[in-house]
Amino acid sequence: MTTEHQTATMVYASADALREFAAQALMRLDVPEEDARIAADILLESDLRGIDSHGITRFEQFYVTGIQEGRISPRPTIQTMSEAAATALVDGGGGLGMVVGYRAMQIAIDKAETAGAGFVTVCNSRHFGIAGYYATMALDRNMIGLAMTNSGPSVVPTFGNEARLGTNPIALAAPVGRGTPFVLDMATSTVAAGKFEVAARKGLPVPPGWAGDEQGTPTTDPRLARNGRHYSPLGGSPEMSSYKGYGLGVMVDILCGVLSGAGSSRQLQQRGFVGHFFGALNIETFRPLADFTAMMDDMHDDLRNTPPAAAGQRVLVPGDREFATKAERLAKGIPLYPDTVESLRRLSQSLGVPIEL
Repeated sequence: MTTEHQTATMVYASADALREFAAQALMRLDVPEEDARIAADILLESDLRGIDSHGITRFEQFYVTGIQEGRISPRPTIQTMSEAAATALVDGGGGLGMVVGYRAMQIAIDKAETAGAGFVTVCNSRHFGIAGYYATMALDRNMIGLAMTNSGPSVVPTFGNEARLGTNPIALAAPVGRGTPFVLDMATSTVAAGKFEVAARKGLPVPPGWAGDEQGTPTTDPRLARNGRHYSPLGGSPEMSSYKGYGLGVMVDILCGVLSGAGSSRQLQQRGFVGHFFGALNIETFRPLADFTAMMDDMHDDLRNTPPAAAGQRVLVPGDREFATKAERLAKGIPLYPDTVESLRRLSQSLGVPIEL
């Protein structure tokens, strides 16, 4: 399928309408209203920021089906298992990762309010969407936010030929005095797994070095790559320093899996859940907030004013593209691929929740 055909058949929907649909659908599945609205907000924030691979397109496969098949608890008991002034271990009770993640990040932020820093690791949770959402929660309290999660194996260690790590994303957000805040949200693999889904929908090949097929042979076919789950660490190859992405992926496994007891990426296959790690730093306990944000503004200005390497290019700061996309999509709507529209209509009929697309 060509890109032009896909573009011509795209449907644009209001973010508010999609958010309400997702919330109502989750409530039909016995998710409490407050939790349903938290999950729906995180889901749609992915679409608004242009991270389509983690948004409403995954609603049926990752979340609705998970609840219906009993892999996700709609009413989990989220418990703090151990706690100190600046740290906590939280058991997510097998609930929606978005709800568990939201609650755990709140704990980290509250601890940072009094202790100067808060760190929370989580076990027994499920897929939590985009890591960047939780990191940006700290911005409302003028703090630096950190979030990460491990996942089942799909990434091959440097010099290896079998997946041992997840895509294991990391996110960090920092406030500024003016303009777009700093928001880094990245996989520790060369690209996030969802990029293969997007490429497959568009009928486009992926660049060399992203992944291998089931035998580990390098491929540019996104379907073969998705089925093979031989994704490369950030860097792509040893010659391009893939050992750095490999090391970062292991770091995430330590903080999210080993520290929480959830297990490393390979162990998650047997356990059926994932681990998260959240952090918040209270800037005022280090130095005056105004001084920090003024220095952030100066740094951002300096980066954005870097002379471009080629005509028509410009240097961006992490977060610029996502917040520009959000402004555009709030005005024009969320673009939906035909298979996503079909999925939402199917859910609308089966759950009895109306949707207009």
